[in-house]
Amino acid sequence: MDLGVNIDHIAVLREARMVNNPNFIDALSICERAGAKQITIHLREDRRHVQDKDVVDVLAHSVLPVNLECAIEPTIIDIVCNLKPHRATLVPEKREEVTTEGGLAISTDNTRLIDAIEKLHDSEVDVSLFIDPTVEAVETSKELGVEWIELHTGRYSNLYGMLYSNLPHTKHAVKEFDLSRKELKEQLDKELEQLKEISVLAKELGLKVAAGHGLNYQNVKDIVEIEQIEELNIGQSIVARSIFSGLYKAIIDMKELVNG
Repeated sequence: MDLGVNIDHIAVLREARMVNNPNFIDALSICERAGAKQITIHLREDRRHVQDKDVVDVLAHSVLPVNLECAIEPTIIDIVCNLKPHRATLVPEKREEVTTEGGLAISTDNTRLIDAIEKLHDSEVDVSLFIDPTVEAVETSKELGVEWIELHTGRYSNLYGMLYSNLPHTKHAVKEFDLSRKELKEQLDKELEQLKEISVLAKELGLKVAAGHGLNYQNVKDIVEIEQIEELNIGQSIVARSIFSGLYKAIIDMKELVNG
């Protein structure tokens, strides 16, 4: 299973002081030397972390393939088509959210989504859809003609955190998961089984399968066992650990878990 490293949170730290420190590009060679297989970045409409110049610089300097996450907003799609990353992952986006909260709402009647996919394909950019793990979403992704799907693992990650950590006692607790330990375990097992079944279906339909969102050094082990998933895109937990261990070691630690 390949590891894609999302380096957005390095830009978050930089933007906190509005200076070029840490230098976003310094991460690229470290990711490559540590064995990452892909660089993932998200160009949000509000430019809260990654900036347009960052994308240009990453594409110019990365020896690894670049996966550019973006919304289906036409001006953003035009930027992506012009820059031509190796892959574009289309994600939902809300200005008020802290991070992407769920999968993309997709349908064969969504003309903006269809136009975005067609433009990207015309620019020879592979397309991935960031989706919730449902049969309908996978089947619709196939109909839309994309090469990849990325399964949103946020619900799994939240359930895991509520069950195995002290999250229920903090302001970061997810209120909908304020359940008993037995109920949390049942929900977690159900979500994991759903991810497995959807991954099998996607592979049977000929889609390449990635997964990501909320994955960390504790909860990734069960996701790694889903053999149909080819790639994990992980960012926040790696960058958070790097504060204490360094980025190279943080990636090595995650790669050891991903590779079993």
